[in-house]
Amino acid sequence: MASFPDQQPAAHCPSAQDGSVSRAPTAWMDGLALCASSLCTLHCLGLPLLFALLPAFASRIDPGESFHLVMLALAVPTSLFALVQGRRRHGGWAPLLIGIAGLTLMSVGALIAEDALAETLWTVAGSLMLAGAHILNWRRGLAR
Repeated sequence: MASFPDQQPAAHCPSAQDGSVSRAPTAWMDGLALCASSLCTLHCLGLPLLFALLPAFASRIDPGESFHLVMLALAVPTSLFALVQGRRRHGGWAPLLIGIAGLTLMSVGALIAEDALAETLWTVAGSLMLAGAHILNWRRGLAR
């Protein structure tokens, strides 16, 4: 096997002792949850605009109410896992509390809001808070 000059020997690989390996799963979960929150915001804001611009598609494309419940069911455990692990790692409460507030707003939008505007406002506010919590969690994890 060929050896390249910029490769480091295995002895210099990061280990759990310096904390880099233990951060990887949580950083990955924060990244996944951040992407999901961003996609949620794009969905909530972009889909109605698309439907307004292209009325012919509005009657054919409807993800239904179960879509929001499925997304919430994925967001809650993923986000809570990443934020709780971040709390354990860096000791800060702010990302966890902001994330819980965001998940609560998203839950209100998906489960309680009656009209489309209210659902969109609650859900977008929650997903923005949740995305901010994951960014804060991620930054605090990197700073540690």
